[in-house]
Amino acid sequence: MKIILEKKYKKIGILGGTFDPPHEGHLNISKIAIKKLKLNKIIWLITKQNPLKKKPFLSVNIRKKLSKSLVKKNKKISIRYVDDLVKSKNTFNLLKFLLKKEKKIKLYFLIGADNLVYFHKWKNWKKIPKLAKIVVFARPNYSTKALSSIAAKKLKKEDWIYLNYKKINISSSLIRKF
Repeated sequence: MKIILEKKYKKIGILGGTFDPPHEGHLNISKIAIKKLKLNKIIWLITKQNPLKKKPFLSVNIRKKLSKSLVKKNKKISIRYVDDLVKSKNTFNLLKFLLKKEKKIKLYFLIGADNLVYFHKWKNWKKIPKLAKIVVFARPNYSTKALSSIAAKKLKKEDWIYLNYKKINISSSLIRKF
C-alpha cells in the first residue's frame, strides 16, 4: 500500500500598504511575524493609494525602491506591486488574486492595531478572514481602541490574532513630518 503525503501549505504573510515611506517598523513586524508564525515568506504589497487616506507623498516607484533597499538583506521578504494587474485597491480582491496565482498557500494578513480600529470601513472586511488569517500588531496608543473596535467585536476569535511585541514608536506619517 502506497501512502501519498499531501504537500504542506506554504505560509505567506502579506503586509499591505502605501509604505509612504517604508521604515524599520515595517521591517520589525515582518521579522516578528516570520518568527512567531513560522512563515515561509512575507510579501510587502505596495499599493498606489489607500482609499481611506490622502494621496501619498512619494511616488510608487520611489516607495518600491526604498522598500527593496530596506529588505535587501532579508531573503524571506519580497516587494510586490500588483495594483495594475488586479485593477483594485481593495484588500479582499488583492488576496483573492494572490490565492489564484499560487496554490497550496495559507495567507496571513498583517496589519497594525491602528488599522483594526477602522477595519470595519474596508470593503468586504467581513470576507477577508475567509482568505487570510488576520494578524494585528499592537501599536502605541491604539491597543484599547483596537481591542474594543467594531471589527474586534464582530470577527470570530479564530479569524484573527493580536500580537504584543517590543514596539518601535515609528510611523510613515511621523517620518513625513520631518
